Amino acid sequence: MTDQPRHPRPAPAAAVRRRDLHSGWTLTVEDGPIPFPVRDLPATVPGTFLTDLHDAGLIEEPYRDRNEHDLAWSGECDLLYRTAFPLAEAPAPHERVDLVARSLDTAATVVLNGETVAVVQNQHRSWRWPVEQLLRRGENILEIRFASPLRTARENQQVLGEMPKIGNELPYNAIRKMACNLGWDWGPVLVTSGIAGPIGLETWQEARLGTLRPLVEVTPDDTGTVRVEAQVERGPALSVAEADSDPGQEATGRPLTLNLLVSDPDGTVVAEVEHLLGAPGTPPAGHGGTAGQEAVELRAELPAVRRWWPRGYGEQPLYTVEVTLAGAEGTVLGREHHRVGFRTAGFAETADEIGMSFTMLVNDQPILVKGANWIPDDCFPTRLTPQSYRRSIGHALEAGMNTLRIWGGGLYESELLYDIADEEGLLVWQDFAMACAAYSELEPLRSEIEAEARENIVRLAWHASLVHWNGSNENVEGYHHWGWKETLPEGTAWGNGYYTQLLPSLLAELDPSRSYTPSSPYSRPRPEDPRNPDFGTVHNWVVWASEDDNSYIHYRDTSPRFAAEFGWQGPASWATVARAVTERPLRADSPAMLSHQKAIRGQEKLVAGYRPHFPDPDPESFADFHFTTSLNQARALQVGIGHYRSLWPRCGGTIIWQLNDCWPVTSWAAVDGEDRRKLLWYAMRELYAPVLLTVQPGRDGLPGDGLRASLGNDQATELSGTLQLHRRSLAGEVLASAQEDVRVPARSAVHVPIPEELAVPADASAEMLVVTLRDAAGAARSRTVHFFAADRDLELDPEALRASARAEGEEIVIDLEAHGTVRDVCVIADRVHPDAVADRALLTLLPGERASIRVSVPGGGVNPAALLAPGVLRHAGELVARGRDAAERARTRDRRSAGDERRHVEAPEAVAEVAAP
Repeated sequence: MTDQPRHPRPAPAAAVRRRDLHSGWTLTVEDGPIPFPVRDLPATVPGTFLTDLHDAGLIEEPYRDRNEHDLAWSGECDLLYRTAFPLAEAPAPHERVDLVARSLDTAATVVLNGETVAVVQNQHRSWRWPVEQLLRRGENILEIRFASPLRTARENQQVLGEMPKIGNELPYNAIRKMACNLGWDWGPVLVTSGIAGPIGLETWQEARLGTLRPLVEVTPDDTGTVRVEAQVERGPALSVAEADSDPGQEATGRPLTLNLLVSDPDGTVVAEVEHLLGAPGTPPAGHGGTAGQEAVELRAELPAVRRWWPRGYGEQPLYTVEVTLAGAEGTVLGREHHRVGFRTAGFAETADEIGMSFTMLVNDQPILVKGANWIPDDCFPTRLTPQSYRRSIGHALEAGMNTLRIWGGGLYESELLYDIADEEGLLVWQDFAMACAAYSELEPLRSEIEAEARENIVRLAWHASLVHWNGSNENVEGYHHWGWKETLPEGTAWGNGYYTQLLPSLLAELDPSRSYTPSSPYSRPRPEDPRNPDFGTVHNWVVWASEDDNSYIHYRDTSPRFAAEFGWQGPASWATVARAVTERPLRADSPAMLSHQKAIRGQEKLVAGYRPHFPDPDPESFADFHFTTSLNQARALQVGIGHYRSLWPRCGGTIIWQLNDCWPVTSWAAVDGEDRRKLLWYAMRELYAPVLLTVQPGRDGLPGDGLRASLGNDQATELSGTLQLHRRSLAGEVLASAQEDVRVPARSAVHVPIPEELAVPADASAEMLVVTLRDAAGAARSRTVHFFAADRDLELDPEALRASARAEGEEIVIDLEAHGTVRDVCVIADRVHPDAVADRALLTLLPGERASIRVSVPGGGVNPAALLAPGVLRHAGELVARGRDAAERARTRDRRSAGDERRHVEAPEAVAEVAAP
């Protein structure tokens, strides 16, 4: 009798062994209209094929000039990524080896050693496949073939049916891919494919710690509860019976131990729970799971926890939750750490005498939302680093924001973003990844949307900063107001089933601790009227987009319950424009410049929007156009946010469109695509300060012009002082005065009617209203200057500012003195050095006042006088004067031209008379 081969005795169970597969990749473009061959090009993983081509010098910088248009073929290409990796030994009989991919962008066929592992099509989820049967000793070949995403989307559309969309003409709603990768009204069409996240092999034996689903709660008496549903996956282990039949074998299907450990923010263990799992196939009663998997709930209670608060409302204590899976000998098979915060959070929608409120509550405390929308921070997100995330989110924090809305046309963001938000007390509103389109509810799209939602709900549920889920961006509005309802065949499911059934049911199952809305804007309980300002959220795009009158003063025409989107365009910062557009001289209407303006009629709206406020800039000066439109963008949000914030608590807050850009472009962003702060950012810092003083047009029969001083107090303590009001000439003469003692309770706003003798000027072009809040000691806490006329009609002295500059280390200090009223002093520091940054902007000085602006210049080496040059040190008065001069020159040219035409008409007759004899 022939001896049967015996299995080698398995080694003691060990933790999962991870082997990254990030090196040795090559890229081949197998098909498509690419204008040059690409074969076995070294590729970066994670990455995209466009960044690989750029790194190899095969394509120009995609963000420069009109290069984007030269890459229109990118979404039509089929690609092959290939790598080889060695194995010293084939997997042992009782080893499991999984190929794990965090993100594949997007239509991918995965092939290992010639065998197809999977065919997938969703950038928004991760993948895990057992591959031990396909691995071999020696060299192994892993290939990932990416089909053209545009062809794939068109093929999907043939199956799902064509569904309406806006933003661009490409079928982004037929493929589970970052929608804005196919273009938007602020983004280029640079369609990517590639291995967009980490990828590698994970080897394990006895068991693996799978998904951990948390539920973190706190009771009114500050008792905290941490519940974790732990998925445990069993490996291909020998059963006890198999081991008994072979004395040389050790049973690996043995009991396991799960341990839950909770540590407080100081690192002290405050709770520990242990759970014993039986042998495979015999889970205790009440435990879920599928074949080979068990789901076990671990629960810990903590008395007297410290609550997590948003920034400006308290501290952000984070507790550490550790879950460990151990084998029979105590060997650690898997361990995960997560940080959690104890708080209650979500938007309260409460019926009232107006309609339906929309107010953020954290720990039952109403929170005035001061935020911005976040889009992917780069068209190629794999280039983003922990440093770039921290820097970009730092712009929000330094501007006084307490909320980011992760917009649905982008990505479920990197863990880095949410970790920073947890630490900094930045609230996160998370859209599901559907935006500005109808979405088919047919298979296979429905199953993919459910799978990605399940994964990302559980992944992000750990984060205390995440306070709200939103089903879609503008999709319900699109159905009711953009003509979709009329064009879709009757009975067509257009996505509403996702928003009102699938997603809320998944959240009820997986993450019931946060609020949810089906879409934004949304009017509960009137979904057919999503623009109703008295119910829920609104997106105010009527002001920017109006073809009749898009002056930003019309932000004051509505009083929404919550402004979840609104904004105004402005150009990127000077140095960003100068690098992105290489033509000289720079021109506002050149083909290259307009290639970086993606909004429909965007340039026309920019001009129509500033004309009620500023004269047309000198057509020969791009610098004047740039400053005019930059300043007008800041002014627009000063009016919009100032108005909405004065309505607190009727208006629950503002989330501007948008914080950031993904490339250099004229857009609504406060920070441009090269990470430079625009003038809007400086305005945001003042608008989102704890105390905001503004002058608002009044209502309710107030005297005169109905002006009122609005004081917003977003502090934990009462604000009190004396409000001093002066109507003054622009030359500084006090024409009328009043004062009033004011008390503003914590977290509230009050309004003080302005007497008629101050509210009504004798000469609107030459007067202003100065309102100052002074504390008990007479020190100024806040000041605002209200002008009675638009800049174009004001008699501002263009020569009223005196300035000098001096170096202090790597800083240059600009000392200012006003000899008349000087409005909105700005230093366009990046005209002198691309990395120079001014510490303040939009500074208004009254006659006789002095101030300083500090400009940081990395490395120094800049002549201080350069920061005083025309076009660098700017203010509204000199801008208006230059516009008036340009207009006068144009009129003079027109008169001369008209005279030349008359002489040209008369001249032939005179010549004829002379020549006739």
